[in-house]
Amino acid sequence: MKSLKFLSIVFTLLFAFTFTSFAQQEMTEEEWQNEMNRLKTKKESLAKEVSVLQTDVNDLKSNLSSLQSYEDCIKEAYQLVGATNADVDNFRNAVNELEGKIRRKEGPKADRQKDLDALKKNPISALPEFFNKVHVGMQKMLDEWVDAPTDISYTVVKGDHLWGIARKKEHYGNGFAWPKIYNANRDQIKNPDLIYPKQVFKVPPLTTEEKEKYDRLRRNYKPAPTQ
Repeated sequence: MKSLKFLSIVFTLLFAFTFTSFAQQEMTEEEWQNEMNRLKTKKESLAKEVSVLQTDVNDLKSNLSSLQSYEDCIKEAYQLVGATNADVDNFRNAVNELEGKIRRKEGPKADRQKDLDALKKNPISALPEFFNKVHVGMQKMLDEWVDAPTDISYTVVKGDHLWGIARKKEHYGNGFAWPKIYNANRDQIKNPDLIYPKQVFKVPPLTTEEKEKYDRLRRNYKPAPTQ
């Protein structure tokens, strides 16, 4: 009903506009009839468009009425994985707790991987709320988790010196890095030229900046010419 009323208003305005435009010039009866026919055709075209739009609106209303409510959808999803609201709440808490541990790198890393694998095996992880986080996001965080290297212990043997210890492949592979060992063991080393068998030294890892520094020293080193 509203559509027909709207169509009548549109047609009236269109007719008034046309009449005003053509009233300013003389028209023959044939020209007038042609214009009326054109307006009639336009009216019929608009009526068809309104009918199609009204059909679309009715279809949308019908589809909307058949859709489940959000609460019903959630309830059905929980039933599919055999979980209650309490189960999902507990799983959500477990996910958040483990995510926090991974972010803080509370190791050992292997244990956090076991915890995540257990969450992945839980059918609740298939719910849209959890799937991407548990199966993709948290696993990516674990894969990017790199444990900081630990200090190596080295027992001094006869003939050792700090340069040689630093140059060992299992340590730095660069004798110029000997000050790192010296500074880490100042409680035992009074003179870097004097170390003794059976002393146990810490060989800490080099930072990226330190490695670049000592590599640069090695590249730029030019031994004194022999005579």
